[in-house]
Amino acid sequence: MRQPPVRFIALLVLFALLLGACGTTPAAQPTAAPAPEATGAPPVEPTDAPAEPTAEATQPTEPPAATEAPAEEEFVFGMILVGPTNDGGWNQAHFEAAKYAEARLPGSRFIYIDKVNPADRPNVQVEQAIEELISQGAKFVITNSAEFGEGTNLAAEAHPDVYFLHASGDAVLTGSAPPNVTNLMGRMEYGKMMAGCAAALQSDAGKLAYLGPLIDPETRRLVNSTYLGAKYCWENYREQPADSLDFKVTWIGFWFNIPGVTLDPTRVATDFISEGNDVIISGIDTTEGLVEANKASAAGRTVWAVPYDYKDACAQGEDVCLGVPYFNWGPRYTEILGDAIEGRFESQWEWIGPDWNDINNPDSSMIGFIKGPGLTPENGVLLDDFISKLADGSLNLFTGPLNFQDGTVFVADGEVAEDLAIWNTPQLLEGIEGQSAP
Repeated sequence: MRQPPVRFIALLVLFALLLGACGTTPAAQPTAAPAPEATGAPPVEPTDAPAEPTAEATQPTEPPAATEAPAEEEFVFGMILVGPTNDGGWNQAHFEAAKYAEARLPGSRFIYIDKVNPADRPNVQVEQAIEELISQGAKFVITNSAEFGEGTNLAAEAHPDVYFLHASGDAVLTGSAPPNVTNLMGRMEYGKMMAGCAAALQSDAGKLAYLGPLIDPETRRLVNSTYLGAKYCWENYREQPADSLDFKVTWIGFWFNIPGVTLDPTRVATDFISEGNDVIISGIDTTEGLVEANKASAAGRTVWAVPYDYKDACAQGEDVCLGVPYFNWGPRYTEILGDAIEGRFESQWEWIGPDWNDINNPDSSMIGFIKGPGLTPENGVLLDDFISKLADGSLNLFTGPLNFQDGTVFVADGEVAEDLAIWNTPQLLEGIEGQSAP
């Protein structure tokens, strides 16, 4: 396919980014965008990552001439993020992980393009953004959204000398990935079980609401995990019957708000509160659930929240925060990038759980849970007991009998769900109110 000249693209890119730099529309999970030939939109330009995430999106710098190349000793790796680097959630966790890796890999340099989504960059496809990173010397590219899977594989086929990591995908598992692609995901199911337990321990009303993103196997299995954690702790620590626990999920339609396209997560959260739910558990990338719970609490309501993704997410509402399950991508990113530098890259599908010796060890644990200031000390002790049972294997919440919403059997009585059955979860569990399919 014929492409516009590189220098022409670079000029258009710089102009487009300078125009768009002041936008503040929240980013969202991308959908298919028109091909560049149809829109005339050039790729966007990556930036060198700053030492710390900034309050605003980092301004791009002038790209080097097409004939320039990185110094021989320098290993440039890039990242495509679906949202902004400072979202207090999914994207910030990935961004800080890349900085973690850069600091531990001598001779490496991190560049990135953020907000690759139809709200912030409506005419930019992930393949275009990847091409721009590669033009700036990237020999390894990380993409961080489920919807980036196909584009990542297409770019990998076009650039067999570049390595790719698609976070949250499973193309290697299904056999559809080129050999220069690897997949990585954390077993957040454990973190969500902890979130559900904390919510059930603290709730007075027994009414828990889950703020969901879009519907797919990943999000269904995380909702199911949250419900199983809540149900166990409601029955075994609170000594309440399971049928007295209300658990509902409302899906907004994407990972975060796109005005006019998704449901407004702020409105959904306020509706939860109006309906009498006293804990909001977030499954989206941003912190509207926590923010609205904090506002309601300041107005005299008893409402708690459990944010998601990022270890410092409680900061936007500490008093009502029961804790946060979070991803810690840095240690594994460092290992995978180090292997690539040394010529030991391996294409594999990984689904990695916590370091049960210390789930909050920043140098070893892929999944953590930090208890929030809103969780009472007494409930904190009970949550610790619950976590210890998950850690030693004495408690496996994916043990039958478990049925789906339509009454079909997910896990038979006395059996334990296999990993791939959980990974490919087709429905929500019986006992959860909300849609299982779009």
